[in-house]
Amino acid sequence: MKRIIVPIFISLVLLLMPVLAEAHPGRTDANGGHYCRTNCAKWGLENGEYHYHNGGGSNSKPAATAKPAVKPTAKPTAKPVATPAPTLVLPKKQNVGTLQVYFFDVGQGDSTLIRTPNNQYVLIDGGNNDQGKNVVKYLNALGVKTLDAMVATHPDADHIGGLDDVLKALDVKAVYAPKVSHTTETYKDFLTAVKNEGRTIKVVTKGVIIPLTGVEAKFLAPIRTYGDNLNDWSAVLKVSYKNKSFLFTGDAEKASENDMLADGMNLKADVLKIGHHGSSSSTSKAFIDAVKPQYAVISVGKNNYGHPDSGILTRLKNANTSVLRTDQKGTITAISDGNKITFTSTKGAK
Repeated sequence: MKRIIVPIFISLVLLLMPVLAEAHPGRTDANGGHYCRTNCAKWGLENGEYHYHNGGGSNSKPAATAKPAVKPTAKPTAKPVATPAPTLVLPKKQNVGTLQVYFFDVGQGDSTLIRTPNNQYVLIDGGNNDQGKNVVKYLNALGVKTLDAMVATHPDADHIGGLDDVLKALDVKAVYAPKVSHTTETYKDFLTAVKNEGRTIKVVTKGVIIPLTGVEAKFLAPIRTYGDNLNDWSAVLKVSYKNKSFLFTGDAEKASENDMLADGMNLKADVLKIGHHGSSSSTSKAFIDAVKPQYAVISVGKNNYGHPDSGILTRLKNANTSVLRTDQKGTITAISDGNKITFTSTKGAK
């Protein structure tokens, strides 16, 4: 039996040798492919080209280890549009010879510049910390190089935050503030800036006068001490030029208002800077009745406090007082020749 099998096996090998030679033998790798060694052209391959067998044929691309399909990240058709910073609209400088009051648009805060007919300047407050540079830009645009007086009405950040920037940028001859302190870094920055400029603070109480030529600038409050209520410590300044006057109240609330009323002083003013951004804690009916303002200016921005209070707006409307708001009109400028007052604003004239 063995004698029959061996010759048959040898015959089969001899028959298959040409086929094996055509099949360019070679050991396959882990991917099931190998490099062509013989008869490469017949298989459409070049000598030494890697390929693998697939159902009797050959493919010149090696079998790659399967990888999860990764969806290519689509390129954006356009670059994201960055939100531009709000453009600071600067007020126009008015002609010399009139009393000018610029109620700067500093968002939820206060900052007001007074320019006298003799070209003297008084700055009341400087807005929040982030508004200091804007206040400096306002002052530069108006040609202010020296402030004859700076008034810090009280230590709240939305009133004194930007004053250190102003002190560093301009020459300030005198600084006025009530005798009340605060522990905030903002207040410390203000005090440090005053010290670095070689100035001391002139204490504000009722009756203190800012020396100006041709214009009277007198403080009406604070009349007494108010403990921890910083708002009622506010320096209240009345500025009069010929037959017209302005009353700047800071954040003074009803306790300070009542003290001014009880004192019997002349509170009458044509323009009232509304206390505490239009908060219901200020601008009582009795106070409005005493001031009798023809115009009221509210320095206010976007806020969560409900400023200005609807009740205050109604109270002013009932008093036939025209209301101008910085959140609606931007920086508001009042111009007076001493007999009349006109207004303009960066968002349109009144």
